[in-house]
Formats: sequence, structure tokens, C-alpha cells
Amino acid sequence: MKNLVISPAIEGKLTFKHQISRQDVEQCFINRVRSYLIDDRLEHQTEPPTEWFISENDRGILIKVVFIFDHGLIYLKSAFPPNSTEIRIYNTISTLY
Repeated sequence: MKNLVISPAIEGKLTFKHQISRQDVEQCFINRVRSYLIDDRLEHQTEPPTEWFISENDRGILIKVVFIFDHGLIYLKSAFPPNSTEIRIYNTISTLY
């Protein structure tokens, strides 16, 4: 995905803290079957809005992907294994395509 932008700081955090690679994130975008959700929590509001989804990579590992879409570019904010509350929220609110 040429339009996926990952800063060196975020990439380092993904690699060392969560053991997630750029390839894992790209696979999640490709494998996604439900809609994106907007993070509307006051302390997380951005312009354009922060969006997120949960999907599996090609190894079947669930990953929550948090990003901002702006002018055709996807700016990755974070990616990590979701907790049970995040999974419940996502499965309840998102809709199948």
C-alpha cells in the first residue's frame, strides 16, 4: 500500500511493543470485512477524524488498526491486539459490507 504512511516512531512502537509489522497492517486493510468506526472520544478527536477497525492478518491474528485518512493518504496512528471490550464494540457497531 503506497498510500500508507507510518512514521519511524510509530513503526518502532509497533515492532518492539506489539510485534506488528507494516505487512501485518497492510494485510488487515486487505482482509477487513466490516466498516471503519470513528473514534469520537473527546480526547481522541482529530481533524480529519481518527478511524479504526479490527481485522485479521494473514496468520489469523486480530489487530486493531487506528488511522487518519487525509488527502488520499492513510496515516497510521497505532496498531495492536484488541482487548475484549474493543472487539465487542466493533462487532456490535460495525456493519458487514
